[in-house]
Amino acid sequence: MDRLQAPEENYANPKTCFFHVLFKAAALAFYILSALFVDNFVIIFVLTVFLAALDFWVVKNVSGRILVGLRWWNEINDQGESIWKFECLDQESLSRMNKKDSWLFWWTLYLTAAAWILLAIFSLIRFQADYLLVVGVCLTLSIANIIGFTKCRKDAKKQIQQFAQQTIASRVSSTIQSAFSVV
Repeated sequence: MDRLQAPEENYANPKTCFFHVLFKAAALAFYILSALFVDNFVIIFVLTVFLAALDFWVVKNVSGRILVGLRWWNEINDQGESIWKFECLDQESLSRMNKKDSWLFWWTLYLTAAAWILLAIFSLIRFQADYLLVVGVCLTLSIANIIGFTKCRKDAKKQIQQFAQQTIASRVSSTIQSAFSVV
């Protein structure tokens, strides 16, 4: 490997990337390996869901902000309606985001959900409804992050397009005004 790599070829936030992957891997590994070493379903359920909840929180509140510049949350208004709220960095900051960090974030987000789906299929095939419950909770947390960040990314793209349109419109109008003010 070349010792003079370009900065964009390395992870900009290796610690965040590590913990982003660690909690996902910990929940999956504990669930898979616990069947071999632990006979108590309650322990398996509690620890697996706890690790998946840690993963959910880290992705939603830490690694999403740092690795892709996005953050989402959901609020309930006075009428009882669910309202999605999105935050994203400005255009300049988003353009400076590390591509490797972003790639790792999105791929691990989707691969984790795929792994939980695969484990759900195995639980269905083996007629293990109790383990299907564990997988269902973990899959729900994983899919919630996928939906939240996908909506957030779409909202960010929409905001960028609106900003670009406003910038172009203001430049065109200022050009037209300056052209007529000369005459």
